Amino acid sequence: MQRRSQEDRSRATKAALEQAGRRLFAERGFVATSAEELVTEAGVTRGALHHHYGDKRGLFLEVLEQLEIENTKEIENAIGAANSDDIIAAMAIGLNVFLEICQRPDMIRIGLYDAPAVLGWPAWRELEARHGLGLIVGVLERARTAGLIADAPIQVLAQLILSAVTEAGLIVAHATDKDAARAEAQQSLMLLVAGILKT
Repeated sequence: MQRRSQEDRSRATKAALEQAGRRLFAERGFVATSAEELVTEAGVTRGALHHHYGDKRGLFLEVLEQLEIENTKEIENAIGAANSDDIIAAMAIGLNVFLEICQRPDMIRIGLYDAPAVLGWPAWRELEARHGLGLIVGVLERARTAGLIADAPIQVLAQLILSAVTEAGLIVAHATDKDAARAEAQQSLMLLVAGILKT
């Protein structure tokens, strides 16, 4: 019973820190958010932050990971709800949902602005690949099985598409008119996808 209550307290502490981190990192950014502000917002001690995450950066990495998991799930659900026979429509839906996500304040600040700086470019690219690459590989394999694309090296093709999709997300995030940027980015990405289709 005592162990269970300790586990419950630990889960509650982590949840409070992650909620505080997500809100403050999204509002102020990583650099402008202090560890003291995080623990005050979460209602926990500085020791709790160090125990569970090591430091502010460790908490940021956990918040970012959760954000990426949520985003990937949202895209997967949208693709899954689409007509499974229409692979091109599924691609368009997946791209549209991703670009919509790139208009949200927490994704803009945490996932697109701060993540490359906090993680460093190689680690950020690895994180993006871990979450987004599998989705792209899956859709491309379905397209190849259906005879829609040539028998190309799917892994390489998926990585190149992921780079283009990530760049499109950055374009949307940095745009003044995000709706217009999103429409242009989606149109451009679909033109790229059309280029790999068999005619």
